[in-house]
Amino acid sequence: MAGTDEDAVAAADDALYVLTAVLLTPAKFPSALGDDYPEACAALGLPPLADGYGLVLGQDGEGARWTVVIDDVSLVAVAIASWDCGMEYDLSPDERTVVAALPGWPLAVAVAAPGVPAPHDPAPEVVDSPALCPPDTTTWGPAQRRLGADEIALQWALWREQIDDTEFAPPREGTAADPATDEGDRSKTGEAEVGDGSDGSETNGVDRAEKDAPKGPSGVRRVLEEVRAYVDTPPPLGRVRSSFAPGDARTLRADGPGWSLVARTDDIAFVLLDDQPGEVLPVGRGPELPGLLEALDKMAVRPL
Repeated sequence: MAGTDEDAVAAADDALYVLTAVLLTPAKFPSALGDDYPEACAALGLPPLADGYGLVLGQDGEGARWTVVIDDVSLVAVAIASWDCGMEYDLSPDERTVVAALPGWPLAVAVAAPGVPAPHDPAPEVVDSPALCPPDTTTWGPAQRRLGADEIALQWALWREQIDDTEFAPPREGTAADPATDEGDRSKTGEAEVGDGSDGSETNGVDRAEKDAPKGPSGVRRVLEEVRAYVDTPPPLGRVRSSFAPGDARTLRADGPGWSLVARTDDIAFVLLDDQPGEVLPVGRGPELPGLLEALDKMAVRPL
């Protein structure tokens, strides 16, 4: 396994200044790394263990970037929960829980340890593998598409308030059907701009939705067909995830080759596509989406 030699582990364990930590589990993993849990593990050269890992990102005394992989998932989960609540938590993994010490960081970290040199990759003579680096999100592609879906899930209310439910209503008797909604699921697509964040846009480069022009119904149909296929043939672990939402609802996240879907079990869905840069396509509930979301929720991986 890359980066697990004794010298690298010793270097990373020597006065590691912890900056942040993330979970790498089937139910919660950095989506920038892949469409599913095995793909995210492969990006770090790790086997997809059922219980997952905790990733501790920090700097050593020389300022070098290190990612320490531990198998004590609960320790990292407690640390993250404490930090999210504004509480201090000293994340100090036991050496016996260390699985690997990988040079570099797989994700962008905006902070640095005080009193040490600026973050940099470890010296080549210390490691025997290339340093990890964050996925490129400066241009539209799989990583930015998945980060955009993350932002929609996080800011659901902000996105949902821009969608007028009358857009999804079936046509009145005697009128022509809207071609963007004349599908079995009566999906209605709209447009959103997803930038790189350099213009002051929201976290992960997601701007607010604009619904001026219907776009891409064929792309939405393809995504819904692939999502339905997941119900009959389960995809790789982590392709479909279910997490908390207000009330009795759940937030669903599904990913596949070239697409991401975010939905609430009691509401609509949003689709992002690799081949439609900067667009977010809302999908109305209609007669079929509720049953599909219910089936997905039953098969989805959930946080413990």
